[in-house]
Amino acid sequence: MNEKDYNNHNGYAALISVLIAGAIGVAVATSLLVFGVGVSRTTFSREQSGQAQALADACSEEALQQIRDATVFSGTGSLTLGQGTCIYTVTSQGGSNRTVTASGTVGATVRRVRVIINAINPTMSLVSWQEVADF
Repeated sequence: MNEKDYNNHNGYAALISVLIAGAIGVAVATSLLVFGVGVSRTTFSREQSGQAQALADACSEEALQQIRDATVFSGTGSLTLGQGTCIYTVTSQGGSNRTVTASGTVGATVRRVRVIINAINPTMSLVSWQEVADF
């Protein structure tokens, strides 16, 4: 093998090395981009979930205020805040017992809260305040 043929083989080896390094670089960059998009979607979903929970809590507070203002209150209402809406329903369970159900919606995310009270006067007494899957 003469020196001319040997130099040509070195050129091919260098070219293949550059191609392999480039392919690895492209694979790493693509992986990082895909991972970044996934993280962005997760973060966005968490943000919407937090906003929906805050809306459900806000509607529950609004319903409790309605009960405080008019101790015989039963009915429904709604609020629109920021990017979402919430709906609440107050149901009388007899006497001073009331159940408040509220749901907050932001985008496709819905969070629900159920509040049970057993006294209105002289002070309101909460039995429970919990997030529920469904009413």
